[in-house]
Amino acid sequence: MSTTVLSEAALKARTSNIAANSCPLCEKTSQPVFEKHGIWIRECSSCRHRFATPDDLDNHVEQVYGDEYFFSGGAGYDNYLAEAGLLVPYGRRYGRLLKRYGAGRSLLDVGAAAGLILKGLVNEGFDGCGVEPNQTMATFAQAELQLDVTAAAFEDYEPQTQFETLTVIQVMGHFVDPVCVVEKLHRLVRPGGLCLVETWDAGSWPARLLGSNWHEYSPPSVLQWFSRGSLRQLFERCDFEQVATGRPSKWINAGHVCSLIDHKLPQTSWAKVIRSGLSRMPESLNLPYPSDDLFWALFRRI
Repeated sequence: MSTTVLSEAALKARTSNIAANSCPLCEKTSQPVFEKHGIWIRECSSCRHRFATPDDLDNHVEQVYGDEYFFSGGAGYDNYLAEAGLLVPYGRRYGRLLKRYGAGRSLLDVGAAAGLILKGLVNEGFDGCGVEPNQTMATFAQAELQLDVTAAAFEDYEPQTQFETLTVIQVMGHFVDPVCVVEKLHRLVRPGGLCLVETWDAGSWPARLLGSNWHEYSPPSVLQWFSRGSLRQLFERCDFEQVATGRPSKWINAGHVCSLIDHKLPQTSWAKVIRSGLSRMPESLNLPYPSDDLFWALFRRI
């Protein structure tokens, strides 16, 4: 199908449907399946997509992604800037991957945070810029890394150009309306351009095995839980074709792991065992993440 930009009336209708707990992908009815942090995780009765609806749709970004998200632990980070040693090389690895598929140099990083992944992409030769809703993070990227990062929610971001390459790394799950986001990605990338997405896999065996205790069920910071199939269907709906998919090589420091366990799995006995073991390690120690529930997918705009 040919993608179309939603009219103002259609946008209002979608917002109303999402507020009424209709599926943000197909707008069919949904039912609650379990509760996390006082918020119901819901499942679509038709496409089986799982999602959560924030109480305040209009101010969700401001309420959730303030400085505390990057510096206060919990669902976010103890200190996001301390992960530079992991995230800059991570960006370089994705830069090499993109070049293997012929990605063009002009690049937009969506949800760039402090620009650490973007810095790695730039170091690999991309002419990159970013968009990030948190002013503190955007300012760090501008002042400390000399990167062009605009402080704005992606939904409000209106650049004067299109890009050859888009990167959306660990961001798709945070959006209230993923259909509108992917339509906008389609508008911002040139015909034949590439869009790289990394997100968590709700259809993976760890997610299915752990059920409601899967660490990524953490609203209100995460609102959408895609499978490989549902992400592909969403992008194909908006006139992208999937080029490749795979699992990233990801590392995480011990301090971040402890913070996530304390926030997301505080009552489980096995989490306490893991937390006890990690407490004996330096917080700066980098650990390999078993990425069976994490994947990347590369899409080309038709």
